[in-house]
Formats: sequence, structure tokens, C-alpha cells
Amino acid sequence: MHLVGRDAEQARLRRLLTDARDGHSGALGLRGAPGIGKSALLDRAVSIAEAAGMRVVRAAGIESDHELAYGGLHQLLFPHVDRLDALPTPQASALRCAFGLAEGGDANRFLISAGTLSLLAQLAEDAPLLCVLDDLQWLDQGSAEALLFAARRFVADPIAVLFAVRETSAPFVLAGVEVMDLSGLAASDAARLLDGHAPQLAERVRTRVVAESGGNPLALIELGMSRLAARDADESDPAGQVGPLPVTRRVQETYRHQIVELPGATQRALLVAAADTAAPLAVILHVIESLGGAAGDLAPAERDRLVRIDSRITFRHPLVRAAVYQDAPLHRRIEVHRAYAEALRADADADRRAWHLAAATTRPDEAAATELDGVAERAWHRGGAMAVCAAYERAGRLSADRELKARRIARAGQAAFDAGRADRAARLAAEALALTADTGVRADAIYTRGAVEYERTSPRADAELTLEAAALVRDTDPERAALTLYEAAHAARHGAAHDLLERAADLLRGFTPPEHWAPVVAALLGWAELFAGRPEPAVGPMRALRTAAPGGGHDLMRRITAAIGGLMIADEDAVAAETEEMLAVVRATGALGWVPYTLNVLAVARLLRGEFADARACAAEGVAVSDELANRTESLAHRSVEVWLHAVSGDEARARALADEVLPRARARHRVNAEIAAWGLGMLDLSARRFGDACDRLDQVSRGPARRDLLVRAVPDLIEAAVRGGTPERARGPLAGFRNWAEHVDRPVATGLLLRCRALLADDGAADALYTEALRLHERHGGPYEQARTRLVYGEWLRRRRRRAEARGHLATAVSAFERLGARLWAERARGELAAFGERGDEPRHSGPLTLLTPQELQVVRLAADGRTNKEIAAQLFLSPRTVGHHLYKAYPKLGVTGRAELARLVR
Repeated sequence: MHLVGRDAEQARLRRLLTDARDGHSGALGLRGAPGIGKSALLDRAVSIAEAAGMRVVRAAGIESDHELAYGGLHQLLFPHVDRLDALPTPQASALRCAFGLAEGGDANRFLISAGTLSLLAQLAEDAPLLCVLDDLQWLDQGSAEALLFAARRFVADPIAVLFAVRETSAPFVLAGVEVMDLSGLAASDAARLLDGHAPQLAERVRTRVVAESGGNPLALIELGMSRLAARDADESDPAGQVGPLPVTRRVQETYRHQIVELPGATQRALLVAAADTAAPLAVILHVIESLGGAAGDLAPAERDRLVRIDSRITFRHPLVRAAVYQDAPLHRRIEVHRAYAEALRADADADRRAWHLAAATTRPDEAAATELDGVAERAWHRGGAMAVCAAYERAGRLSADRELKARRIARAGQAAFDAGRADRAARLAAEALALTADTGVRADAIYTRGAVEYERTSPRADAELTLEAAALVRDTDPERAALTLYEAAHAARHGAAHDLLERAADLLRGFTPPEHWAPVVAALLGWAELFAGRPEPAVGPMRALRTAAPGGGHDLMRRITAAIGGLMIADEDAVAAETEEMLAVVRATGALGWVPYTLNVLAVARLLRGEFADARACAAEGVAVSDELANRTESLAHRSVEVWLHAVSGDEARARALADEVLPRARARHRVNAEIAAWGLGMLDLSARRFGDACDRLDQVSRGPARRDLLVRAVPDLIEAAVRGGTPERARGPLAGFRNWAEHVDRPVATGLLLRCRALLADDGAADALYTEALRLHERHGGPYEQARTRLVYGEWLRRRRRRAEARGHLATAVSAFERLGARLWAERARGELAAFGERGDEPRHSGPLTLLTPQELQVVRLAADGRTNKEIAAQLFLSPRTVGHHLYKAYPKLGVTGRAELARLVR
């Protein structure tokens, strides 16, 4: 098959397929106007793949199935359900639920996405695989999300994925996938294509068709071969319409001319087929006959090649279907949809029947609305958030009762937010609020608006709205009130909006929560006490939450509240271990929306413990998942942590460039993590001995809005900068607050930091004992970084007192530790101290071996060292087993190991 004028595009397809056969995965999107040749290129790719022995799986979006949950995925993968038993059990269960093969559970959409990835990887085990998706703009959202999720994660599998999507005024975004935009053919190629299909055209018509087609292949063929063009183009010829009609409309006009010349019975039969393009042939024929027609009515359309008939009826092009359906009078369309609703069975075809019934209804109809409620419930159990939204919204439009309409519209708004459609969610929530005075429905709608504002503007805006929602239901619906106040408190904390947290605390203090919420409420009240400068009553309930029994289906909320609180009170050792467990749970259950929040906490815990390579891996994955979920606030939070990590590694250029990019937005969206980035920049100045600059920056952090959050940990850096810069008086005030915090949290790492601060400010008689006790604590607690920092300042103090041997021991140990951690500027500062009294420091050495790995490689290596198989690692990280193997293959030489046994010893 030769495609005129598409040599470059075909060459790109061949490279994609060749790479896949060589074990290098790839995905490519073809985007262009209707008729531009997307499907022809897909057909060409399929031909090349089949000739090379590749397996091909193929599906296409169907306009009439756009609102049916996972219809596209069913079309693509249902023939391979016999493979589901080979997948991780949670993924297999989710796919069975999505395909309607199992009942009773709720299909998590991220587990469905992970299952799609695993099933495609399974198919590629037999032979290299080409996965083709045409008309992606009409695929239901759940299917499109799952396939894009999988396509982005294949690395070392013999898999190529091809998408074709129509260019529209609201572009369908192929996030993370290379896109090849298709333009019209050059004039010479257009003329050659036209001559091949309509060689007898008069020159006048030929010239006009080439000019007016815009190089669109479909327009060239259809306009050139139209009966009117064959009659040398009279004035009604669409080929002769110059100017006002775009190419697509001209082609559609050509189809209309063909359709109106057909017998009336044929036009009616075509309308039946156009009203449900996915319906089986038997159903279509039944509906045609119920309207007084017969199977033979389709013969003239088949003869004119407007349709192809086999087990289904396929239109020659979607524009044919559009011309048939859009030109039919409204009463005819209603008649056809009603006939479908009567023909379809309420048990086997309940969803399709409900949508046809809704299409046949032009006024409020509670029976039709109730059937759509059922569609929404089934879609919710199958994990199709956008299908839930569409069903509830249409049910709301059909509701005769105003309160029922408000409730359905509010539910549609929440589903739209869950599906990532923030604009639609905000519009629906506002509509629900305008419809009702019911406090429960209003609280739900305001909660949705708050969730949207968290992403659109700031956590502070979210907190303001959710506080409004909580006030509506605090005295009437304790469960809803507790959930809403939880959201308000977390949003206020992220935004360092302590005035709003205090308002949340006021509502919580006069509130009797459900029993399973009581420990969370107590901990949140502890947050408010801590931020008000009263750590004594705060620490107990915050620490107690970690051991509280789960209950009420909100265990993840309990655990994330406990983990964040743990960071505030120096419990990062316990937080790291417990958050690791939580991360495993959210991965295993497919709760991908929780992954960025969990990784954020874990990244900070590891940062505080001096586990910088692991913190870097957490932040990198957090950015990737947040971007995939369009969670801009969490993406900025993770990138703020990356600023700190670049700073501690001494990569000044990257730290400052990323800070310049991130901080202006992060300060509005996630103030706590923005302050972590600012802390990092101050620490960078401190490590480079720019003590004045460090003191200025760290003073701003230590007096800023997050100063009593985990940013209290920046105070020891400020005190060191002030003392080394000759302005110790600047440390006195912040030290008092730090002392109050450290004494009440009563943790060895905090006590060690306090002792180090006191030693820096003490006279010679007291300093030695303070340094010694700080070092004793940091040798057992606080991690390698804080231990090295304490050795450095103690070694500096000893050098100035000419205690050379002692100083050299501490400074040399600090150099070694900093180098293992990859903290280059800190190592240089310690090495400079050695050189200052004549000792020659060792030459700079490479960082520890784990710092040589990419974040993804480090994640894989950690899990492999724990004894996990490639398949188990793949399930946890939402990768394919081959991709896991690829990362291990790249990691082994960097680490100087040859297998898992050596890997486990090295990591330990």
C-alpha cells in the first residue's frame, strides 16, 4: 500500500516499529483534521507490523459509546481476558470489574490502568506488540487514561503504541506522548492523488478541487469522485463553493448530496445505524423492522459504499455518520432512540438502554433520570469517573424535582473533579448551590469547589471554602463534618494559613466527632496548638495518633495526618518506616491519587534523616505522578524539596535555577514546601561560607509563616550562620523558640540539635561538653548528615583551640561522610578546615554508590535488595517486569555488582 505524499510519516512509523522489535518501547500520536490520513497511516503501520510478525491489537473510539465506562478498553483487551490470571491479583480484579465480569467490588481506575499496562506487557511476551487506537477523542475517558498511562511507562518492552486523534477546537492532550501533526498534502501530491481516483475530471474542476481541498486526502477523493464533479460541477457542487465552507464541511456536504438521493426507507435505516454505531447488526435490524423497515433498506447505501455491513454496520467515514444523524429531523432521532430503548434488555443492556431513553426524552422524566442513576452507580463501581459525571449530569437535567436535580448535579460535580475535569466540576458545583438550600448538598458542592480551588489557586482558598462547608453540617452530620474539617486543616497547614487552621480548631473544639475520627480530631487540634507556640499540649495527641486503631474507612487520612504531625515533632525515624508501609498500601490498592502526598511526606522524612538519594527518588516520582494527575500543587511541593536536595549536594546552579522557576508559584500554592526550598538556599550559602547571606535568608525562614511547622528545623542552620558570621545576637530569639519546641518534643535528634546550637553560642568552658553530648546523640540518632554537621562544627571549634589531633579526626570523618552523601560543598568546607592548619585533605572522592543511580533505578534496586521479584516490583511501581529488568541491568555496573545477593549486601 502506497500513501501519496506521506513518505516522512511512514518512515517515522517504521522507526517506531523497528525500535519495538528491538526491545525499545515507544508511543506516537497522529493528530490532524478529519480526512487528513490518520487512519490510512494506522492501516499502513498495521500492515508493516503484521508483515514483520508482530502481534496487533486494535480499537477505535466510537462516538455513541463515549459515555460508557471502559467501552474502549473492553473493545481492545476483552479478547484476551484469558490472560488475566497471570496479572497481579488486584489488577486482574480491577479489570474484571471494569469489563463487567465481576460484581461486588469497586474498580479503582488506577489499578485498571496498571492492569492495562500489565496485560499489554503479557501479550508482548509472545511476540512484539503493536497497539493501535484510532479516534482517541471518542474513547471514553477511563479507557483513554488507562492506555496513555501504560504507553508512558513502557521502556524496555517490545511494544509500540499508536494513537490517532482528531484536531478540534478543544485539543485532546496526549500528555507524555510524542505527537506528529499531519498537514495537508503539497499541491503536486494532491494533484497526483486526485488523478489516481478521478482521472476524467475536467481541468477546470480538477484545479478547483485541488485548491479548495487544502490538500486533505479525503476531500480530494470525495469531492473529485462526487457525481456533481463528474457532471462538470454545476453551481450547487460543493467543490465549487469558494471561501465560506471549511474542508470538513465541504466533504460533509458531498455526503449529504449522496444521502438525500437515497430512498426514504434507506435514509431511515441509515439513521438507525448512525444513532448507535456500536450496536450489533441484529439489534440494528430489529430496530429498523420495529419502525416498519426491512434489512433490504440498507442495500442502496451499501451499493454506494456509504456503509460496510458485517457483524456491525461501519460508516465509510465518521463524516458520513455525522451527515446522516445531524440532518435528520429531531422527531425522527427521538423515534429511533425510543425504538432502541424498547429493543434493548434492561438487564444485559441497561446502560445503553438508559442512554437511548435519555436521548429520546426532551422534558423532565423521573423514570429516565432514575435509570441514569443506575448507570452512574454501575460506572462508579467500575471506576469510570467521567461516565459517573455524565450520567448524573444528564439525570439532573431530566429531574422534575428541584432537590433531586441539585443532588444529582452535585454528585456529577464531584465525579468531574475525580476525573480531573476541574472546570466542569466548578461549573456543576456552582449550579448545585444555586438550586438548593439543603445543607448536606450545599456542603458537598462547596467541598468540590474547595478541591478545585486547591489546584486552581491555593490551599488557602480550599481551606476557606471547606470551613464554610463544615460549618453547614457540623451540628447535623458529624461524619461529613469531620471529613470536611480534616480537609480544611490539611489545606490550611499546606498554605501555612494558621489563622484558618485556628478557625478549623474552633469548629473542632465544639464538635463531638464519630469515634473513629476522634484521634484525628485530637491531633489536628494539636497542630493548632503547635502553630500557636504551645507545643506542650500538642505533642501528646499528635504522637498518639500513630498508634490509634483504624476505623470508618478513613485509615489513609489517619495515617497521613499522623505522618505529617510526626515530621513536626521530630519523629522522622518512625514516620519514614510507617510512611513506607503506607506507600506500599496505596500502590497495592491502586490509590494513585494518594501517592504524591505519601511520597512528599516520605521525601521530607528521608531528607531529615540524611538519606538524600532516597529522598531524591521520592521527589522525582512525586513530580512525575503529580504531573500525570495534573496535580500542580503537589508537583510544586516536590520540586521545592528538589531545590533543598540540589542545595545540600552543592549543585548551586541547579538549585538556584529551579528555585527561580518554582518559588514564585510554590509560595502561593504550598507555602510549607516553598519554605523548605528557601531553607535549602540558605543552607547552600552556609555550606559555601557565605555566612551573611545565609543568615539573612535563614532568618526570613525562621520568622516566616511556617516557622513552627517542620521549618523549625532550619533554626540550627540560622544559629550556625549567625555565629560564624559574627552576629550571634541574631540567633537569640529564634533559639528560644527552638528550645521550647525541642524540650517538649523530647527526641534525641532534637535534643542533639539544641545542644549543638547551645555549644555554638557557649563560652569555652561549657562548649566542649555540649558538643560532646550532641555528637553522642547524633551518632545514634538523626542520621549521617546531622552527625557529620555536628562533627564539622566541633572540629572547627577544636581547630581554633589548637587541639589538632582531635580536630583532624572529627573533620576527616565529616569529609568522608559528606562525600558518601554527595554533599560536595560541605565536604569542601570540612577539607578546607583541615588545610587551614597544615593538614593535607584527601583528594575529593566519588559519592556513595547509591548516589550514582537515577531515582527510578534506586527505587528498583531498593525493592530488589528486599528480595522482591521483577514482577512484584513492577506491580508496586506501576511498571512492566521488562522495564524493571532494564533498570537493574543499568544499575548493576554502576554499583559494581553482578546479582541480587551482592545487591542486598551493598544496600544493607
